[in-house]
Amino acid sequence: MSRYCFVTDKRTIVGNKVSHSNRKTKRKFFPNLHKKRFWISSENRYIRLLVSSKGIKCIDKIGIKIIFNNIKKS
Repeated sequence: MSRYCFVTDKRTIVGNKVSHSNRKTKRKFFPNLHKKRFWISSENRYIRLLVSSKGIKCIDKIGIKIIFNNIKKS
């Protein structure tokens, strides 16, 4: 399973680790992801999503129904 948020579409990005001597080596920055279960009352079931912390806040603000419908379409 690739590391990306279903809601905000945050993905792993690549950058440089910079040492004290200013030497640069490649590294990865991973999003802050969580496996979370959400109850969908219209379908009377749970869904499990891999979402970032910001995605969880968006779901709390907007609602799982709207986001779940957008996920189903794509």
